[in-house]
Amino acid sequence: MKPSYGWLLKWILAAILIAVGLTMFFQKDLVFLITGIVIVVFSLFRVVPLVKSLNKEILRTINLIEIIFDFLLGALMIYVGYESINSGNAIDPIWSQVYKYTLAFVFLARGVVFFYSTVFLEEKTEQIKFWTHIVIFALGALILGLKDFDQSAIAWLLLVISLLGGAYLIYDGSRGYGKYREYSLGINTKKEKAKNVEKELPTTDKPQPEKDSDRPYIS
Repeated sequence: MKPSYGWLLKWILAAILIAVGLTMFFQKDLVFLITGIVIVVFSLFRVVPLVKSLNKEILRTINLIEIIFDFLLGALMIYVGYESINSGNAIDPIWSQVYKYTLAFVFLARGVVFFYSTVFLEEKTEQIKFWTHIVIFALGALILGLKDFDQSAIAWLLLVISLLGGAYLIYDGSRGYGKYREYSLGINTKKEKAKNVEKELPTTDKPQPEKDSDRPYIS
């Protein structure tokens, strides 16, 4: 067994995740910034795998158009969040509506592109992706239909996700720490056993008489 310190990284990440969730909950304008970063990262890191894996030009074109729009909206949210921080959380209420329609567009566009690709362009998929995109499309429609939806609702959602994610990382890290302690106990036990092993020494300093069986036989 080799020592692993992955548990330490998981605990650090859990603390950061929970701290970010609590910070966004109490300073809800940070939701703009975090949401924008998530959308931009999700957009950029999908480009290369999609281009390599999609075997039809029209599929690549549709997905790239979606990614470009998502990236631009994510960049807009980052800008709004940055301006909110610089202005001491004083932000025009219109951006709450922009935030609402941005999220609705991202979810609905993902659902439309997925179902268009699978139904009309015959792209194969898995059941879990099918049901996941139904949920995504329903969330987009729900956000669009809610009259009083703003970043506060997402702040609650992100808080719940950060607490659940942090709890899982703490639990998984605790299991790793337990294995690390077992390893530490094992190497210390081996050292103690090695110290307790001693060579057998004669019980007296007097020379012992030779036995007949020890003498060489001369014919």
